Amino acid sequence: MTREVLPAVESAAERTKLWWAAAGVMVVLGGGRQRKAAVAGLAAMGLAELLSNGVGKQLYERRRPPAELIPHEGVHDRPDSSSFPSGHTAAAVGFTAAVAAVSPVVGAFCAVPAAGVAVERVQSGAHYPSDVAAGAALGLASAWLVRRVPKLWWRRLL
Repeated sequence: MTREVLPAVESAAERTKLWWAAAGVMVVLGGGRQRKAAVAGLAAMGLAELLSNGVGKQLYERRRPPAELIPHEGVHDRPDSSSFPSGHTAAAVGFTAAVAAVSPVVGAFCAVPAAGVAVERVQSGAHYPSDVAAGAALGLASAWLVRRVPKLWWRRLL
């Protein structure tokens, strides 16, 4: 079952489609709190992608796990970019953590596919577990920054 579900999760999360769709549902069907959560989630996702793909992968070049280490035949085309950190995981965790900070119930629903993305990245052979852990840390940091920086900025201005 895992081999059928995880590729579907990865496909939905590719190019952040899953998180944009979740934000769209929150904006259309939710109230003010859900709209605020959607904006926070998208901001954190964008920052997490910038930090992971724009900075992290440029600073640390790491090859993808060798195909012979993957215990199944499901290894397919993998990116040529650095394996470290996982940008998919950073985006998923950043979006989910920022949403959860504003709307815990919606954040709990987002946590399920976010965890699936993290597991899939290792299971598919695209990343080592440490790549996923670093991506998750960047996602959490991004959500924290999105939540804290505007407050700190307003304090300085006032």
